[in-house]
Amino acid sequence: MGSAEERVVAVIMVGGPTKGTRFRPLSLNIPKPLFPLAGQPMVHHPISACKRIPNLAQIYLIGFYEEREFALYVSSISNELKVPVRYLREDKPHGSAGGLYNFRDLIMEDNPVLVFAVVFVIIAKIIAHRRYGGMGTILVIKVSAESANQFGELVADPVTNELLHYTEKPETFVSDRINCGVYVFTPGIFTAIQGVYTQRKDRANLRRVSSFEALQSSTRSLPTDYVRLDQDILSPLAGKKKLYTYETMDFWEQIKTPGISLKCSALYLAQFRFTSSHLLASGDGTKSTTISGDVYIHPSAKVHPTAKIGPNVSISANARIAAGVRLISCIILDDVEIKENAVVVHAIVGWKSSIGRWSRAAGDYNSKLGVTILGTVMHSPPLEKKLKFMLLFFYSTKGEAVTVEDEVVVVNSIVLPNKTLNVSVQEEIIL
Repeated sequence: MGSAEERVVAVIMVGGPTKGTRFRPLSLNIPKPLFPLAGQPMVHHPISACKRIPNLAQIYLIGFYEEREFALYVSSISNELKVPVRYLREDKPHGSAGGLYNFRDLIMEDNPVLVFAVVFVIIAKIIAHRRYGGMGTILVIKVSAESANQFGELVADPVTNELLHYTEKPETFVSDRINCGVYVFTPGIFTAIQGVYTQRKDRANLRRVSSFEALQSSTRSLPTDYVRLDQDILSPLAGKKKLYTYETMDFWEQIKTPGISLKCSALYLAQFRFTSSHLLASGDGTKSTTISGDVYIHPSAKVHPTAKIGPNVSISANARIAAGVRLISCIILDDVEIKENAVVVHAIVGWKSSIGRWSRAAGDYNSKLGVTILGTVMHSPPLEKKLKFMLLFFYSTKGEAVTVEDEVVVVNSIVLPNKTLNVSVQEEIIL
């Protein structure tokens, strides 16, 4: 694994508010990377994985959210893991490679031999990278041929694992191996990025185009300080014995929409069995709550012994779960109150929300919206139709939430803050 003097730096690209609109409304209150999955902020999972890297000197989060939005979390996680974690704010988007290069002096401050650009870390990947001896190693995974074109597809040598070809979201099928967005680089990556900058500046100085050509996407050039790892670095270096691949058999998901967050939370809860079993709740319904499957309950939450929780449930701080409540496959956020005999299935219940007695929240995967986003549900009658999925999100601004009055059923709808519903709705957007 290298000598004790060989230090490693991890970098996690967290993006910023100009992206991630598909994750709304869950990202309206907090930055998307801080939305909780399995009871922990989304970015907490890769940070915790980085902790396992030998000789880790520093973890950097790079994005263009306001620094104040990450300040409390960065301080907390640094103390918890005993590893320095620092948030670096970009003045504007520089691209996935440009973001690394923009902070190259800080990243290289500890003279690391390896730089991780990570979303999830597997220690075996370090060993593979050292064996290959190239400038970078890319984490890849096999997906269905039908879904591959949604990602960066790549072809690697089956014997040496050298990256031979890379193309981002191709129109025709290239490969069922895709880029997971996780990399191990030597400091040589900064030389490669500098090369792209130089080429862009040279083209800008030498090439003159007509005003019509300048408007065309094929001729319009990117800013010289905006460099992408995929199109600008991986594609040109493929087949040059610079980059290699490491295929993971672990789980991998791209979290683009609110519904996927439920699936990912369940995956992390299942992983806790092997990595953090102390975080999983237990109970047999006698002296404590009945727990079924993988469940996380924050220590400050109050759950009645007669409630039944799980599988795949996470309950955040200061939540109050009353007698007879049934929770299945859901995320319950801070300060939520779920009253007696309520049922929540396949849902996300947002901050400071309340679900009334005998209410039932569920949803339908097959609807055209696929999710329901709303506020306080109170005393709705049991649903006659068996529903398969719902994202039930209670959004509040300054303590003011959406209110759904007694005996109202809301199915597969989106309701914005400060609204009161006194009639049932289905597959509607209430602005």
